[in-house]
Amino acid sequence: MELGAKLRDMRQEKNLTQEELADRCELTKGYISQLENDLTSPSIATLRDLLNALGSTLSDFFREEPEEKIVFPVAEYIEKVSDGMRWNWVIPNAQKNMMEPVLVELDAGASTQTDFPHEGEEFGFVLEGKIAVVRDGKSHPAKRGESFYFTANKEHFIRNTGKSKAKFLWISTPPNF
Repeated sequence: MELGAKLRDMRQEKNLTQEELADRCELTKGYISQLENDLTSPSIATLRDLLNALGSTLSDFFREEPEEKIVFPVAEYIEKVSDGMRWNWVIPNAQKNMMEPVLVELDAGASTQTDFPHEGEEFGFVLEGKIAVVRDGKSHPAKRGESFYFTANKEHFIRNTGKSKAKFLWISTPPNF
């Protein structure tokens, strides 16, 4: 952990000069400069005083939050192929998140398994081909460039109604795939 840089960032967020922070803690501007440049280390008591002046605590200051992963390369996708279907979980371990996106490919005439009623919502975007979203026995056609959205409180599945492969992004919230 870069103590000095973190203290500098906190001071700047509070729009304080080094001199203003030093005055609040009965320190010198030179000492604050040395701390921020990692040329010296504060005692615990001094660090506590600095953090108090910056509106923080020791526990908050040293809490390391894991960096959030933003981009997921194709190599990390998890693929399952069966019965004319190819499922690609495009966000590994998405079941721990609020939503779960899956890239689905259906061969001509193939269907996903019936998904039984559950809490949540479903969204999809058709990338290739023609599909039908079958919800509560009623068929809702969608083709390339169209999307679908529904509450998942009734039985539902998706069928490829075209003569070639259909491909769509399907997002469930909460995760259900």
